[in-house]
Amino acid sequence: MKTVQISLNSIDKVKSFVNEITKFDNDFDLVSGRYVIDAKSIMGIFSLDLSKPIELNIHADGNATDAILTALNPYIIK
Repeated sequence: MKTVQISLNSIDKVKSFVNEITKFDNDFDLVSGRYVIDAKSIMGIFSLDLSKPIELNIHADGNATDAILTALNPYIIK
């Protein structure tokens, strides 16, 4: 499992993030405080406080993780 911080501070970013992440068969969790939601759930994402960075847990092996991180690069906080 790999964990990165992401920013989804606009409606357009949330929509494009969900479209990008649903291309992968892996499981993804978003963690904000005590809440953990499925990252592929657009309704779940909108239930979070999007003004703050969100933790993304990627449940994948090494090769798949690299491809996922490349695809999600615009959302990752460096």
